[in-house]
Amino acid sequence: MMSNKKRKEIPVKENYTYEVEITDLSHQGLGVAHVDGYPLFIENALPGERLKMQVTHAGKRMGHGKTIEMIQPSPYRVDELEDVHFQNGTMPLQHLEYGQQLIFKQQQVKKLLSKVGGFENIPVYETIGMEHPYGYRNKAQIPVREINGKLTTGFYKKRTHDLIPIEDFVIQAPEIDQAVVIVRDILRKYNIEAYDEDHHEGDVRHIIVRRGHVTGELMIVLVTRSFVLPHLQEIVTEIRAQIPEVVSIVQNINSEKTNVILGKQAMVLFGQDYYTDELMGHTFKISHQSFYQVNSEQTEKLYSVAVDYADLSGEEVVVDAYSGIGTMTLALAEQAKQVYGVEIVPQAIENAQTNAQDNAIENVEFEVADAGDWLVEKANTGLEVDVVVVDPPRKGLTTEFINAVLEIQPERMVYVSCNPSTLARDLKLLAEGGYNVEQAQPVDMFPQTYHIETVVLLTRA
Repeated sequence: MMSNKKRKEIPVKENYTYEVEITDLSHQGLGVAHVDGYPLFIENALPGERLKMQVTHAGKRMGHGKTIEMIQPSPYRVDELEDVHFQNGTMPLQHLEYGQQLIFKQQQVKKLLSKVGGFENIPVYETIGMEHPYGYRNKAQIPVREINGKLTTGFYKKRTHDLIPIEDFVIQAPEIDQAVVIVRDILRKYNIEAYDEDHHEGDVRHIIVRRGHVTGELMIVLVTRSFVLPHLQEIVTEIRAQIPEVVSIVQNINSEKTNVILGKQAMVLFGQDYYTDELMGHTFKISHQSFYQVNSEQTEKLYSVAVDYADLSGEEVVVDAYSGIGTMTLALAEQAKQVYGVEIVPQAIENAQTNAQDNAIENVEFEVADAGDWLVEKANTGLEVDVVVVDPPRKGLTTEFINAVLEIQPERMVYVSCNPSTLARDLKLLAEGGYNVEQAQPVDMFPQTYHIETVVLLTRA
């Protein structure tokens, strides 16, 4: 039997051009327009702009398009750098004046706390930004592919594995960009083969460069398909000669047919498997596998807010879940009675223990464990915790972890989040379990992108 309901027709057609007005910015930094109520998401478009756009995709509920002609630009539009940074998705907000980027991020946090968490009256402060919002990344993971018979470095076009050659990434430290080009040219000199992912052949898959923001030390990681890399000794000698700041060269072997960048095996070719940097007054050794925040300048601001929210007097027992190599743990330990750092990556915990020793901090204990499992176990043993600090991955906290927090009942909780959507979801559960959500402080760790870090203070009701 046929339904009398007429299927609503899509009011736009693919490849057709329409004149639209941009009314909003999506959470991914895309301009939002409507044609007969049908939403269209348009790259390189800002609220208040009138433009001609071409529909590139028309789905049942929404479509996507690209700007063909600007009729009326926004007063907040700045001269974009290059279209390539839109193509590869590294700088989706490069066309928006920086002060407006900070407002956009504050509004995103407010919007998600309200929409997902149901929080209407929590103070969300102005986003803490950067004076110079470029050249901030201290780490680069650059794919290596063959283009026109030449080993080439760059970045993938969005949603593809088509490499776009790039030498200046703009948001990476210029010293890192220069190092990538030098290493690329050395590999070319010795006719090293770039990885071919279609046939799982070739030598070098990625070049990774990590740099100490304060120390200036560089680590080079060559990710290879196999243990064998022709002319290895000559390559190492040339890298050292041409980049004197290099203190560590590592070969990481990834023999799997996978999109995961790093393999599980590695060999140190020069120096040690770490470089050093300074953060919050402490020195850190960072291995090639370790997580370390990519914007050192903003990390200091982020952690300062977190330590301030923890409000420590020197008498508290603190748990730092997802502690990594101990960057925030050590800052907390300076003001607490005892801190437990919990992290699932064994090498990160090894680094953390070394970092505690190097900085002569003794009131800290690091354990390799899933943060949720560890807290559940400690809840069962009756450990009394005054403050819990969390900095989870984008997926947020597990229900088990939240339940363990509600079991332990710390006086305060500081939630450092890189995803306001999962943050709002988790805060709702914690509020239902008896915690007051007091305040939220967005911090711009990734200028020119739509990513937001937020620090939230919760207190026991």
